[in-house]
Amino acid sequence: MRKALLAGSTNTWLREHATKAAFVRRAVSAFMPGETIDDALRAAQALKQEGITTILTRLGENITRAEEAEEVTQHYFQVLDKVAAAGLDAHVSVKPTQLGLDQDPALCRRNLDRLIERTEARGNFLWIDMESSPYVERTIELFRYGRGRTAKIGIAIQAYLFRTEKDVESLVPLGSAIRIVKGAYLEPPDVAFPKKSDVDENFFKLCVRLLQPDAVRAGCLLHIATHDLSLVERLNAWIKANDVPSSAHELAMLYGIQSGHQRRLAKEGKQLRVLISYGEYWFPWYMRRLAERPANVWFVAKNLFG
Repeated sequence: MRKALLAGSTNTWLREHATKAAFVRRAVSAFMPGETIDDALRAAQALKQEGITTILTRLGENITRAEEAEEVTQHYFQVLDKVAAAGLDAHVSVKPTQLGLDQDPALCRRNLDRLIERTEARGNFLWIDMESSPYVERTIELFRYGRGRTAKIGIAIQAYLFRTEKDVESLVPLGSAIRIVKGAYLEPPDVAFPKKSDVDENFFKLCVRLLQPDAVRAGCLLHIATHDLSLVERLNAWIKANDVPSSAHELAMLYGIQSGHQRRLAKEGKQLRVLISYGEYWFPWYMRRLAERPANVWFVAKNLFG
């Protein structure tokens, strides 16, 4: 089912028809507060009342024209301004292909420079999101470039890729902020671990590496980005046993998934940052969310047949 859902995420016919279906839009609303930045800001404000901080990301990737990269950059300027005006602790996350990576790497870097400048002016933090495996090398290069400009930048790294252990090792000396995720694209077996158990074990291994004394001294920040509660408990036990400072790590989850558990974590005093996605181009993202946890398909089925 996971492979079928991931394949469906790139199907143009399915996207065009599914996004018009009322039952699909109702199902999506459980995981996305709306399509506009104002929808996302209202959700962030509500989570703030629960003691939960956030990350905001506009959905969509692989733009086709350079003019679109300018529109995305201007959009995130507005987001950073609105977050500051609202007094929210809400980071921003952007995909390199939204900034023009496919069209012109130099254009992408210039747009990143501009976002870094606005991020620092607003006292915020910028995350670079990771896309499918053909983009990994260029995305890490872009992060290295950005990290040379500011400490207020982080990168998402995918645990299901074979290469990730070496990538993380190379980023530790930079004092990098790294969000470890399992990975949500359909990748060939020579690039990514095909078995969930192997991905889980690599996730744990990567997180532990980023919590080692040398990584902490370098200033690394780990985002433990998973809803796998057994993994979280295992990592929390390791953190406690090794006296890792709380400043070196945060939990990261997605809006609308295990919300009750998110509230419990916040009440327990855990530092939790929830990723809020919004925008018109939600179909590929939504299919990848279903693929991460196929049981969510039954939620859609209930809306269809209930």
